[in-house]
Amino acid sequence: MLNITINTRAFQVAEGATILQAARQAGVSIPTLCNLEHREAIGACRVCLVEVEGARTLMAACATPCTDGMVVRTHSVRARAARRQVVELLLSEHDGYCPTCDRGSDCELRALAEEMGIASLPFEGRKARAHLDASTPALVRDNGKCIKCRRCVSVCGEVQGIGALFPQGRGFQTVIGPAFTRDLDSVACVQCGQCAAICPVGAITEKSSIPDIWKAIEDPARHVVVQTAPAIRAALGECFGYAPGTRVTGQMTAALRRLGFDAVFDTNFAADLTIMEEGTELLTRLKRALVDKEPVALPMFTSCSPGWINFAEFYFPKFLPNISTCKSPQQMFGAIAKSYYARKIGKRPEEITVVSVMPCTAKKFEAQRPEMTSSGTCDVDYVLTTRELARMIKEAGIDFRALPDEAMDAPLGLSSGAADIFANTGGVMEAALRTAFEIVTGRELPAANLHVASIVGLEGLKEAALTIHGAKPEWAFLEGVELKVAVSHGLGNARRLLEHISAHGSPYHFVEVMTCPGGCIGGGGQPRFTDDAVRLKRIAAIYSEDESKRMRKSHENPDIQKLYREFLEQPLGERSHHLLHTHYAGKQPAVPDQETP
Repeated sequence: MLNITINTRAFQVAEGATILQAARQAGVSIPTLCNLEHREAIGACRVCLVEVEGARTLMAACATPCTDGMVVRTHSVRARAARRQVVELLLSEHDGYCPTCDRGSDCELRALAEEMGIASLPFEGRKARAHLDASTPALVRDNGKCIKCRRCVSVCGEVQGIGALFPQGRGFQTVIGPAFTRDLDSVACVQCGQCAAICPVGAITEKSSIPDIWKAIEDPARHVVVQTAPAIRAALGECFGYAPGTRVTGQMTAALRRLGFDAVFDTNFAADLTIMEEGTELLTRLKRALVDKEPVALPMFTSCSPGWINFAEFYFPKFLPNISTCKSPQQMFGAIAKSYYARKIGKRPEEITVVSVMPCTAKKFEAQRPEMTSSGTCDVDYVLTTRELARMIKEAGIDFRALPDEAMDAPLGLSSGAADIFANTGGVMEAALRTAFEIVTGRELPAANLHVASIVGLEGLKEAALTIHGAKPEWAFLEGVELKVAVSHGLGNARRLLEHISAHGSPYHFVEVMTCPGGCIGGGGQPRFTDDAVRLKRIAAIYSEDESKRMRKSHENPDIQKLYREFLEQPLGERSHHLLHTHYAGKQPAVPDQETP
């Protein structure tokens, strides 16, 4: 431990801590625009300058390690003046107009300017060269607003292991973007949106579908339904002043009704459906491998995260046969809404508009994939992020905090607790184990409160093993088998796992991969700013949602059972194969005919 004094207060910090970490431990706020937790500090923005006794110059708090006996003044006249000047310089070259910017009051640069009392700019700097990149279905980049903090570079390269963005040029001419200053569609961008989630300004945002959705809602010829992903209910409240992790399921449902949607449904219904199909697929693969002695692609990987699918298509196409053929819950819902539900209400598929509310920007990309038209038309028409839904609610003048709790509509609104935990890393795996174990043995999963402890939490790679005893006669081939599973979240962790499997083989039967850190609760479309403290609160809320339900296993959902009786007949049957399953192929990024000058 080191002895350190910050603003006359003496305390101890662990050796290796930076001044910024020590200040936060002491409850002292130091502003920063480039720092990300768990990533090596780069000191790029210089907004965290502090005065250190004995030092000739001001020091960047994020990149300066504490030393024993260090005396720090975080808000001296000199430090505050320097930080103010840094922000003034950033504003002088920032080509942004706050009243119409997507970030608005959510902008970290604007918030710092307000905190520092900056009412006018003493500098008239050149503006950064504006270039609007709307080449992808999910994301929009505006180079004129970029402040070169390099957060997007860190999260894309170090956390996600993609490297689609990096600095090019020097000094004022520096540009953050894809190679050769091309657009995003020319590189292997997986559309995860983590860059948009951590950008402090409006330089990277999701591509908005709000105008199209308003138009559909107001069209009397359209029957517009909405589905909401499980992660939304643990995060949407943050946009309306609630603490992270506050469950707002009922208020969210009420708000969606007041926006004018004809029916409010739950992606969780389709998550339960996914478990029925995916669990059956896993057991079928195991039977083919263990009984029929056929060559089978194992381990089987989950398929509900579209950023992960993109990642595998770009970087690990040899593992595509291992990925479950199940569509994601979002796409399963769309296919069922435009077939089963359409029949029930006497509508043609093309008369129904399906809107999804997702924590994920990659879902925008997924919805327009050519594979996702099994209903005869586009299965999901529009995708909103959590942030976009909050904007729609505010635009409609709805007092969210005053809304009553309301229930979702039938028949696609009922779900189990197992579907809720799809939002969390490890949740899809746990939901699958709850159902698969009970199908095979007739007994409930032997885990405390149905939670598989070893796959809960934010560790990047997690494992579990479950030995099957007392298998039913039809599943006797699994008797004594130790079912081994793995869970990965964040594509950097997925890369390490796949590289290890490529080099050494796999002991696993089933692997869950989630694109974003923490799973969907940390998705690229969630309220900003998401760090581990926020992720843990959202995760706790999702587990609480699960535990509050009497029905906590997907196969117990009576409306899912009814769906099979009335329409699908059986998991992996002919109709479900057509509507709910697909395959993917390896791909390369598009290359423009000529480089952008």
